[in-house]
Amino acid sequence: MDEFQFNTLRELAKDSKLSQRDLSKKIGVSLARVNYLVNELLEKGYIKTKRFKNSKNKIGYMYILTKKGVSEKITQTQNFLQRKLDEYEKLTQEIEILRQENHENHNSYKKKF
Repeated sequence: MDEFQFNTLRELAKDSKLSQRDLSKKIGVSLARVNYLVNELLEKGYIKTKRFKNSKNKIGYMYILTKKGVSEKITQTQNFLQRKLDEYEKLTQEIEILRQENHENHNSYKKKF
């Protein structure tokens, strides 16, 4: 599952009545891409649709996460968190190295003058 599919699942879990246009704005991709993403998630069985009539007398769809979709969202969230924690650890180490280098350079500079 790619980042856009994951973000689509996350947004639909928050609000199943989002239109594809609203979803497009929330995840930052084109409306055509959202349509493609929604169809992919439908084919994989992660979401299902339910028709409803909205206040503008148009037929709309609710995108409901299936049991499989909820399970996949949980798995992907755990994977995402682990990747971010790993990145955080690497950044923390890099920051500490830069601080040490800066401190050593500062002390070296002070000794010269």
